[in-house]
Amino acid sequence: MNITGKNAFASYIGRMDFSWTEHRFAGGALALDVANSVVLRIDPERSIDRFSVPEQMDAFPEAAMEFSTERALFGTLAPVVSENRKAFLVLREAIDGYFRAVVRGNENGGLLADLLEAVAGMLRRSASGSLEAATAHSALALLAEGEKKRLKLCGNCGWLFIDRSKNRSRTWCDMAVCGNRVKAARHYRRGRSVATGEKP
Repeated sequence: MNITGKNAFASYIGRMDFSWTEHRFAGGALALDVANSVVLRIDPERSIDRFSVPEQMDAFPEAAMEFSTERALFGTLAPVVSENRKAFLVLREAIDGYFRAVVRGNENGGLLADLLEAVAGMLRRSASGSLEAATAHSALALLAEGEKKRLKLCGNCGWLFIDRSKNRSRTWCDMAVCGNRVKAARHYRRGRSVATGEKP
């Protein structure tokens, strides 16, 4: 599967000036924030794998220590070592594949087995205090803590996130970003329909 898309847009955007901001840790769990390092998975022609740029992967742990919801649990994080990068990306895809299927009601034993195998392999080969180990532990916690029922997909960008609101009414990973984008798009369509006489 080509998760980075094929067109020039994705290639160009993926290498523009970029920083890991608080918005990019809206998943509510480190494992989901790692999975969400692929932007716009729901649109393969526009999706961008932020970890395809080594410098962006290397900068992720420092940002996670500042912004991740789970930062108090893992403390200091070391970047992914070169010999673990391929396995780390396998873990990321297993996390996304399984939990995305859970949200869509397509959970199955095969995807769970893939996730558990990737987690076990990562824990065997990674050092304590590394991003790899912390991500593996975060994925296990999502399975063990009953958080699966609170998992959702953002209605705008498709990121995975945990809805911890009291009435579980969140629609967006981040209201300030995706929520506002959708509202702005609706406002634009309404204005256009008034101007042209078209239905919104």
